[in-house]
Amino acid sequence: MDAQGRGRADNIDPADQWVLNPNTGEYELRLSASAPQSTVPGPRRSASPRTGAAAGGGRGRTAAPGRGKQDLDSRDMSGPEFPAQRRRRGGPPEPPPGRRNRRPVKKKSKAKKVLLWTGGGMAFVLVAVSAAGYLYIKHLNDNITSVSDDGASTGGFRKDQAINILLIGTDKRTGKGNEGYGDAGSVGHADTNILLHVSKDRSNATALSIPRDLIVDVPDCPTKQADGSTKVIPGTPGQRFNTSLGQDGRTPSCTMRTVTEVTGIKPDDFMVADFNAVKTLTTAVGGVDVCLAKDINDKDSHLNLSKGPHNISGEQALAFVRTRHSVGLGGDLSRIELQQQFLSALMRKLSSNSTLTSPTKMLKLAEAGTKALTVDSQLDSIGKLKDLGLELGKLNPKNLTFTTVPVVDNPADGVVHKTVILKPSAAPAVFDAIKNDVSFSDVKKKQKAAKDAQAALLKGTKSAPSEVRVRIYNGGAPGGSAQAELSYLQNDAGVLKSDNAGNAPAPLSKTTLEYAPDQAPQARRLAAILGLSGSAMKPGKSVINSQGLPAMTLTLGKDFKGAGVSFTAPSKAPDVDKTTANQVKCAG
Repeated sequence: MDAQGRGRADNIDPADQWVLNPNTGEYELRLSASAPQSTVPGPRRSASPRTGAAAGGGRGRTAAPGRGKQDLDSRDMSGPEFPAQRRRRGGPPEPPPGRRNRRPVKKKSKAKKVLLWTGGGMAFVLVAVSAAGYLYIKHLNDNITSVSDDGASTGGFRKDQAINILLIGTDKRTGKGNEGYGDAGSVGHADTNILLHVSKDRSNATALSIPRDLIVDVPDCPTKQADGSTKVIPGTPGQRFNTSLGQDGRTPSCTMRTVTEVTGIKPDDFMVADFNAVKTLTTAVGGVDVCLAKDINDKDSHLNLSKGPHNISGEQALAFVRTRHSVGLGGDLSRIELQQQFLSALMRKLSSNSTLTSPTKMLKLAEAGTKALTVDSQLDSIGKLKDLGLELGKLNPKNLTFTTVPVVDNPADGVVHKTVILKPSAAPAVFDAIKNDVSFSDVKKKQKAAKDAQAALLKGTKSAPSEVRVRIYNGGAPGGSAQAELSYLQNDAGVLKSDNAGNAPAPLSKTTLEYAPDQAPQARRLAAILGLSGSAMKPGKSVINSQGLPAMTLTLGKDFKGAGVSFTAPSKAPDVDKTTANQVKCAG
């Protein structure tokens, strides 16, 4: 950036533009090289604490070594850098500044001095930034690297809606100091993936980690090429999630499409960070405070830290988020927990007063962020990034919840912790809660409403899940749905007396539960478990189950969303492992 862009137009240090007004005895900002200072008393401003130039001097004037403010106040002020003394026509001349009868100065409290210093300092920063504002914003815009979303997004976040941002961390080794890590030739896969959901009212947010080793079907991906043409990269079923980026020339928009395929949630925007982003962002904020529950010396990630608290940045921060062999079970799921703790610490640092009230740190963050991140074509200006930052800034860290897509080991591997698949009884409920903007944090009003609704439904019944008898038919849901719902009821809901009755005689648009009059308590219990509305309840007759006992009939219609997923919009999030950003934990 040129001199003006740094706040030093015409080789003048902004601090040298503060001069002493002899009429008020206060330091004021010289608005131009020749403009006289105002004679109207104004708010007191503190002198710039510079040592190389006189805070009240003009251009090129320097203070002699050891001279302080008192020395400057007693200097000869008849030089061209100070305005000439004025006098009333016909009146006596004003006394020289150094000999004027001064009124006793009332001693200010320490608190007032701090406020004056802070106010003057912030005023200086605002003037300096506004003077070079256009050039600096242009500079930040030039820093931004954007990639087409290829139509995979919603078209960008909106201020009046919930926000879904896909955060992608790649394993690309480009950049200074990264050549020493393994897999130096990586094209940059989607190794760290977080779907950040911010609620419509900005009261809470959920950061959902998607494991890189999750087996998914990567869909076809139309991708804009360098020459402006569009190439459709064929999808591949049964692949690791991380191959949705980099592999076969896939761009971040392909990862965005894969997220939509897996979760049913269409992201608004994406941000991509590489190794250098972790190093530069942590350095910009002055390091991140983390804690280890044990000594770690991981040769693969290069992390070597003792047990206890540490402030990490740069290479150490990168080593921390890459560590997996030395924590938990030694796999990617354990590394995800470590990364969530790191991001919680980063969130606390970003929202702390030490960052928000430091112009130096904020400018460093602007520089580091615009250089380090690759964003989608809907976020290609500093103005749009600023608007997004303001929306995210409304969050309280205690209501930012970190959780992971529920998964189980892939039975096709024959080896534990190699690859994983979605847990059918839990993952759909997590996705459904996010789609319906349900908070995973402790929002008491929503939890109370959910309990009250369930209590009303169960009023007058003492039926336990183990007493519920039901036959399940598939009446228009995807193939295998009846068996999936049966597994959920038996393994997760405790409805052991249930069985799969196959396909229904005719398809239904809506799921129904038919029951005999004496089965009403069972029906209310099952409706509460499944989230069935009153309109789905159908008084009728019972059927005989495989054990020869009377049972209700549950027919899954086309509205079936997945095993364990509520048939009505959920009012509370499912019970999953989670942490919030305000919690300080020791990793290991």
